[in-house]
Amino acid sequence: MSSLMPAAMPITSTTQGRSGVNGLELAWQSFARSEGGPDSAAQTVAVAPPLVLLHGGFGSVEMFGANVAALAGGRRVLGIDLQSHGRSPAAPGRPMRFQDMADDVAALIAHPDLAVHGGRVDVLGFSLGGGVALRLAIQHPEIVRRLVLVSAPYRRAGWHPEMTAGMDAMGPEFAEPLRQTPMFAVYQALAPNVDDWPVLVTQVTTLLKDDYDWSAEAAGLVPATMIVAGDADGLAPRSAVEFFELLGGGLRDASWDRSGMTRHRLAILPGSTHYDINLSPLLAQVTAAFLDEPDS
Repeated sequence: MSSLMPAAMPITSTTQGRSGVNGLELAWQSFARSEGGPDSAAQTVAVAPPLVLLHGGFGSVEMFGANVAALAGGRRVLGIDLQSHGRSPAAPGRPMRFQDMADDVAALIAHPDLAVHGGRVDVLGFSLGGGVALRLAIQHPEIVRRLVLVSAPYRRAGWHPEMTAGMDAMGPEFAEPLRQTPMFAVYQALAPNVDDWPVLVTQVTTLLKDDYDWSAEAAGLVPATMIVAGDADGLAPRSAVEFFELLGGGLRDASWDRSGMTRHRLAILPGSTHYDINLSPLLAQVTAAFLDEPDS
């Protein structure tokens, strides 16, 4: 699959920090790249709204691999480590909720440290981060210009039954066996305090049991939205199609003049699972094409 997309140019401009919002600290990184080097990279960040990347459970912005650089061409990319994840210090005193993390991201986007001029961003969220991205667009529609939801259903029932069964089976006791996974290896390299791993595992495994159904709110999404799923994902392709139809997409022939199309998009990536779609070069391709569409 990697042969379908040229290797991304190296990141030529990077800044990072941690900022206080809503009683906790969130770590963030800002990326840009340009064929012309650092000076040109500084100019590209003004071409389009920044793209905020929200990772999946137990992860960090590193979860997107080479797609960070691929997406940073012509736009500034902001990678945010969600509550207790990655470089963000653990917040043991606050339960992890999609709604609260969406408010955190909104507050961070408005924070002077990030210098988001105009206050509007595009957002791509994967898996758990997709739930946060969806809630961000629902709760703060004035912030989000375009929304990309990757492997993220609008209701918990959208996952395959074996996925929800696995989520239900997980609990704090999984902290130890998960130390043998690549997810812990990345956390160990990034976290301010590696001993907080059980805090993250407890918070995530509790959140994964939340039986949510946001269909009514999702139907009224304000931003142009692209639903992305793999053809072998943790959610059935029909779940992604149902989401697209909920937004009014795919309900009629588009007609020769495209008058029957909505502003929303659907992408089913071939040969992609829930465990590699975040790294697929196709994800960067379809995302960039969607973000570059004229707003009109």
